[in-house]
Amino acid sequence: MLVTIISVIVVLGGLIFFHELGHFLMARVLGIGVSTFSLGFGPKILKHKAGKTEYALSLVPLGGYVALVGESDVGDLPAGFTMRESFALRPGWQRLLVIAAGPVFNILLAWLLCWGLAYGWGTPVLQPVIGGVQADSPAFRAGLAPGDRIEEIDGKPIESWEKMSAAINRSEGRPLQLVVLRPEKDDHFETLHLTLQAERSTRKTIFGEDETAWLIGVRAGNAVTTRPEPFWAAARAGAIQTWSMVTLTWQSFVKLAERVVPLDQVGGPIMIAQMVGEQVHHGLAGLLALTALISVNLGILNLLPVPVLDGGQIVFCLYEIIFRRPVPARAQEYAMKIGIVLLLGLMALATFNDIWRLIK
Repeated sequence: MLVTIISVIVVLGGLIFFHELGHFLMARVLGIGVSTFSLGFGPKILKHKAGKTEYALSLVPLGGYVALVGESDVGDLPAGFTMRESFALRPGWQRLLVIAAGPVFNILLAWLLCWGLAYGWGTPVLQPVIGGVQADSPAFRAGLAPGDRIEEIDGKPIESWEKMSAAINRSEGRPLQLVVLRPEKDDHFETLHLTLQAERSTRKTIFGEDETAWLIGVRAGNAVTTRPEPFWAAARAGAIQTWSMVTLTWQSFVKLAERVVPLDQVGGPIMIAQMVGEQVHHGLAGLLALTALISVNLGILNLLPVPVLDGGQIVFCLYEIIFRRPVPARAQEYAMKIGIVLLLGLMALATFNDIWRLIK
């Protein structure tokens, strides 16, 4: 239990802290004053002043914060700072960069974690091994059976289930020539040459929607291997994995808004704590992968155009850059109030769902 609690604090606190680190570093690069950079919230346990900035360790370890000079009040200038360092007086594009740096750092952290996973543990590859065959399907009629491994399609080697699916879908119903390895006794294999034609059919997406594709009526087995990655190849593999998580997360938010994904699927801190607790007992690799996914979710969530989030502030900055004037103060005030209500509603929904899942 103690290990789980510590892991949750480290993961959630670290992700929020890294988010704030993005704001901090961009502000420093642009010469914007930072009065306080705190690891944690609440009363300060330890503090040290370096230059004009006070670095603090606060009591509540979940996250951190950056106090920018002039962020809430143009005239709020702590001792030693000048008006030139005020955040509010900077051009819109500079404020936009500081605001956007937080979510960008969350994506950057996910990439670094995926890079480390690919280099340290390799890239998992789902092998093109048949796990099941549907009755009266093209695969069934061609003679494919569970355990068969697809080695080639039309003379091209097949290294993964993903490549096999892509090759079948591209065929658009034309005959395919397959080279198949069928396991026999004593680790021997029989080589088969089969011909089949995919059929246009309907399948479910990850979001439960129907989509049409060219299919042969098979499902994947459980054969997963790990492909070692050299250092720079691991960086590329990590970038591909991170981009996949970014697109999937963004699609999830869109599908949630479209009500394709039901609202009861929304989770909050309790669900995250449960997931972290489970992964702690399954090894470091699983925990790092989950941390990368949560980091991407945190980054995308903060980019939503809700005024109290970074995305809302970015919209205000873009308005100012395009129209050469800031959003009227009254409009910003009303937007912030609406944003707070929306955010509180989302938090309440997530907490309710988490508790309801625990009850069930």
